[in-house]
Order: sequence, then structure tokens, then C-alpha cells
Amino acid sequence: MLKEKNRNFSLIPSPHKKIFLTLFFTIFITVTGVGIVVPLLPVYANDLGAKGIYIGMIFGAFALSRTIFLPLFGRASDRVGRKPFIVAGLAGYVIVSVAFMLSQSVTSLIIFRFIQGIASAMIMPVVQAYVGEITPPGREGYAMGLFSMSMFASMSLGPLMGGVISDLISMDAAFACLGILSVAGLCLTLLLLPRPGKEHIQPNETELPSWRSMVSDPGLCGLFAYRFAYAACIGIIWSFLPLFAHSRFNLTDTHTGFLVMLGVFISGIFQIPMGYLADRFNTRIMVVMGGVLCAAGMLMVNSATSYGGLLRAVCLFGIGGGVSMPSIMAMAVIKGNQKKAMGSVISLITMAHSLGMMTGSMAAGLAMDHAELAVVFPFGAGVMIFGGAALHLFMARDHLT
Repeated sequence: MLKEKNRNFSLIPSPHKKIFLTLFFTIFITVTGVGIVVPLLPVYANDLGAKGIYIGMIFGAFALSRTIFLPLFGRASDRVGRKPFIVAGLAGYVIVSVAFMLSQSVTSLIIFRFIQGIASAMIMPVVQAYVGEITPPGREGYAMGLFSMSMFASMSLGPLMGGVISDLISMDAAFACLGILSVAGLCLTLLLLPRPGKEHIQPNETELPSWRSMVSDPGLCGLFAYRFAYAACIGIIWSFLPLFAHSRFNLTDTHTGFLVMLGVFISGIFQIPMGYLADRFNTRIMVVMGGVLCAAGMLMVNSATSYGGLLRAVCLFGIGGGVSMPSIMAMAVIKGNQKKAMGSVISLITMAHSLGMMTGSMAAGLAMDHAELAVVFPFGAGVMIFGGAALHLFMARDHLT
């Protein structure tokens, strides 16, 4: 097992605590703003007359642009530092929030989501690489679990806020909240993060490992496959669970927002304890166990006969994500340190997430148009099982466990 055994240190060394806390709270308020619009976009698009495939394209466009730009930004941040990309991405979020309010067609929603994906490619993998680089060896699972808690907590709060704001005020007010919170994150980043060259990271001035050597690494292939499958299920849930709940149970936006929130919130609760365990137990087993729970949760959505059944299903899916994700990110950080290219490795893992979101939402949209809405959730369960099996097979050829 590739982990340092000496644990006689604090979680984050003192010079890095300010950076960690700044990144923690910046991501918390920024992702809250993004989460506000998640449960609203499918309903908004449906009101504009979008078919299932176009609803999938709204989410797929975001994932497509992230996939295209992730390698560029991840590798560039290894060279020049992290802050410039974080600042540019947050500024992009502000612009997109205004564009959502001005949108009058499904086509414009797809375009603006594509732009939002570019901004996201500058933020999430670069921030996670930053955290990974300041994390002491042997504490990768706990540190990434703690940081992931900020993302999951904000993602759970955002959908609930979006539903409440839409019901009480308007959908435009929810879009405005995205802009306001993104401005707050931008201000924190500009004021509190050190400038490039003073970031307490070591930009790689030597030759970075080639993309070919990275994509042929068995460990990275396994991590990529699992993250792809997990993200495909998230894409299905975020794209079609609001529509499924609305059509089958006639739920309000507030109830739908709470439904989406709950699964993410449950996953966030599990991040820290599961991250702690990831530093001490077999991470591969933890990931596979989490995948089984995620698949079971997807199947339970399809068989739900009440709102309570949907709540139980998303809770089970959230537990599965909470069990597996800290281990996935811990293994990614170890790989990043191995290859001395943290931004490049994290960008590949995030690319898997983007591809999964895009493929899951698009394929589920096609399934909905050619069969029925309920088909998309068993499809997601099958993808999750495939991802867990692929990780197990690839990791059998790699010494990272």
C-alpha cells in the first residue's frame, strides 16, 4: 500500500491553513450558487418546450466544455500556479448568471451551460490540485474528505435554496443568487490567496509526464472508469429526477430541491469519516462497496411508489458516494504526487466526471425519448456496476490500493 506511515503532524501545516480555509469557504459559497440552478434548469427547459434529448444536452454541454478544457487548464496550472485560473473561472460564473436571466430559448441555455463548463474547468480541478499539493502524505483521504465536505454541503444547500427562491420569488431571482455568491467567492480568492510564485506549491519546471504515459497507467485508468460511472449516475439524477418526481408525484420545486439536496447532503456527511478510514483501510474495497450502494439506490428510484420511496433511494445513493469518493480522491492525490503533476492527474479524474455527466445525461435523454422516463434509472445502475468492476480489474494490475 503506497502510503506514508508517519502520522505525527497536523492535518494541514500552519503555513497552509489560511490557503486551505480560503479554498474551503470559496468553494462552499461558489458551489452553493451553482447548485441553486440545478433543480430549476430541467423544469425551465421543459417549460420552453424541450424534449428529453435537449434537457440532456443542457447538462451535457456543461460536461463537454469541461472535458475539452480540463487538460489545458490542469497542466497549465502545474506550470504557472493555481490562482489565475481560479479567479478567471469565478469571473466566468458571474457572467453566466446574468446570461441565464436573459435566456429565452433552449438553444441559449445550452450555449450558456457550455460557457459555464469552461469556467468550471478553471476552478474545480485546480482547487482540488491545490489542496492535494498542500496535504501531508498519509492524510490524503481525510484532507480530501474534509475539503469534499465543503462541496457536498454546498451542493446540498444550493438545490434547496433554488427551489425555495423559485417558489417564493422567481426563477430569475435564483439565477441572480448564483451571480452574487460567485462574486463573494471571487473576492475571497483575490484578497486571501497568495499570488503565483507565493502559493506554497512548487510549479513543475521539469518535463511533465506525457499524456500517453498517464492514460496507460492502470491505476489512473481504474480511477477514471469509476469516476466516469459515478458521474453518469449523477448526470441522470440531476437531469431527470426532478422531471420524474414532478411527473409521477406532482411535486413542487421546493420538494424537488429537497430531494436533490438530500442525496448530496448524505454524501457530504460521510466524507470525513470515510476519508479517515481511507487512510487506514483498503481503499479499493471501500470504492467497490460504495459503487454497489450507488447502483442499488438508482434501482430504488425506479421502483419508488411514493415521495418517501424517492427519499430513501437518494439517501442510499448518497451513502454510496460518501463511502467511495474520499478513497477515489485520496488515490488520485497519491498518483499526483507520484508523477509530480498534481494538476494534470486531478484534471484527468475531473475529465472522467465531465464525460460521465455528459454521457449519462445524453444517453438517458435518448432512452427517455425512445422508451419512457423510468428506464433511465436502471440504465444508470448498470453503468455503476460496470464502473466498479472496471476499477477492480485495473487496480489488480496496480500497486495503489
